[in-house]
This record gives sequence, C-alpha cells and structure tokens, in this order.
Amino acid sequence: MTQLQFHNLPDGRKIAFRRTGTPSKILPGPTIIFLPGYMSDMEGGKAAALFEWAAQQGRDCLLLDYSGCGSSPGDFADGTLSRWRDEVLDLIHAQASGEIILVGSSMGGWLMLMVGLALGGRLAGMVGIAAAPDFSDWGYDEGQKARLQCGETVFEDNPYGPEPTPMHAGFWHDAQANRMLTTDIAIHCPVRLLHGQNDADVPWQTSLELAQRLCSDDIQVTLVKAADHRMSRDADIALLLRTAALLVDAA
Repeated sequence: MTQLQFHNLPDGRKIAFRRTGTPSKILPGPTIIFLPGYMSDMEGGKAAALFEWAAQQGRDCLLLDYSGCGSSPGDFADGTLSRWRDEVLDLIHAQASGEIILVGSSMGGWLMLMVGLALGGRLAGMVGIAAAPDFSDWGYDEGQKARLQCGETVFEDNPYGPEPTPMHAGFWHDAQANRMLTTDIAIHCPVRLLHGQNDADVPWQTSLELAQRLCSDDIQVTLVKAADHRMSRDADIALLLRTAALLVDAA
C-alpha cells in the first residue's frame, strides 16, 4: 500500500487515509471510496484487495479510517454515523474531484447511503457488501434498546475477536435518528448489493429490502449461498473486484 497520510478537519480531528496515486498519474474516471464496517479499518482484506486492484488499473481509490478507528486518533466511544459521515465527506471534498463510487461493507453500507445522499450528482455508483442499514434497530432486542436509551453501553459476543463488541449509547441514538429503511431513499445511481446467504450477522433479506427502498432503477442484488458476513473468501473478493470494475467502466 501507499504511504499513510492524515487529513486535518477544522475541529482538530485527524483522519488517516491512503490514496492510490496523485491525480496526474491516474486515469480519468470516478474515485473509489471504501467505507469499512463497525470497529473495522482500512487494513482489512476487502479494502486492501480493492486498493491493490485500483492501483494496478491506474484508478483513483481512497481508503480511510474513521476517527477512533484503526490509524485515526480519537476515542471510538465518541463515534457516530453522523460524525463519520462528515469525516468522509470532508476527506472527499479535499482529496477527490469529479464523480465518486462508494463501496461500503456492513455498517459501511449504511454510511454509504448517508454519504451518497449528501454527494448528490457526484455519486456515480455504489457497492454494498453485506450492507447493514438500521442494524441499531433490528440488531438489538427490546431490553438492550431500553438500556441504550438510558445511556448504558451494551456489550455483545464478538465472533471475530476475543473482546466483546460495544454499542455505545451515543452511537445508538444517532443511528436510530438516521434509519434508512423506513422510507424511500432518493439515490438514483447504479447500485450493486452483494450478500452471503450464510451471513449470521446481517440477514441477506436486508439487501432485498434496501433494493426496494432505493429509488434507482439500476439495482442488482447478488446472493452468494456459501458466503458468510465477512465475504472475504477468494471467490468473494473476485466478485467484489468484478463488480467494481463494471461500475467504473460504465461511469
């Protein structure tokens, strides 16, 4: 990967990012932005594979870590969807010109929708990988929601690591205010939704519901029978790269 860089926000936050190259050394076309999932970062396998492919193809690609995640300083407990959306938008406005293709994994698929709405006409396409909009609602039972409503932090078992996964009340309240599946979503660009039917974290039916809510007429949902939530097998990565390539070529 290229050298780690930092983008400074007006309030002093620093957002770590990597870029495939300078504008003078890349082909014309949209910039690809990868949005990681909850408690994930740009060092993950899907992000790294997309970045390597873009670099080999001479395409502009940005990876980033939200504040409090990965290489970006800050406290994860302060993170919210709205806060991270604003960070992504600030980085895009500073580093990318022209059209944008957003690739969002899990929670990043929810954030992708929020960023996409803000980008308006600059949005050239979106790829959701096990997109998880509204997981603050359907992912927690009534007892957990009551505790979060009262300001408590809820911890859940983490199938991907030894430490439990926290849901902080600040994130939850902001997420509940930014639910997407309750109404139509005014996004009209091409959208590709990839989802494993062996996903134990985000029901694959969520991608079908999202496809119904999006206003775009150019939507394709691809269900992969044996894939789990991470969609990180070689075949899953190859599907992601093929999907991204087709969107970039069509932009």
